[in-house]
Amino acid sequence: MSNFTPENADFAERVRSSFESQSIMQLLGARLVGCEPGRCIIELPFNDNLCQQNGFFHAGVTSTIADSAGGYAGFTLMPANADVLTVEFKISLLRPAAGELMIAQGQVIRAGRNLTFTEVTVSVGSHDNMKICASMSQTLACITR
Repeated sequence: MSNFTPENADFAERVRSSFESQSIMQLLGARLVGCEPGRCIIELPFNDNLCQQNGFFHAGVTSTIADSAGGYAGFTLMPANADVLTVEFKISLLRPAAGELMIAQGQVIRAGRNLTFTEVTVSVGSHDNMKICASMSQTLACITR
């Protein structure tokens, strides 16, 4: 459980709606499986079409779900008239992403009025044996309409 209070009571519905509108998530086969204030979890089942030449999840795929997990973690804390945009991220690939399932868990570290900082852990394996394969630090912008 996080220690954050969302500005918008409908944060979970906004996150789910936004996630469902991301065609890249549909293309990859990713699922939003967790959403609470300051935290988001995305799962991605293995698919041969998401691999690099050695049969591991491609780094671009890993980065994509990590970016979305962190972005939506930040989005949970933004006002109703805001949208989220990634400003920058740094990802470290810690081991080959080999396994039947990838899980990205985004967590807000600091939520500001304009910028939010998140950390994302990406694990890969099977439900009973997950290993961390990547770690991301991310800065998000709160874009008001």
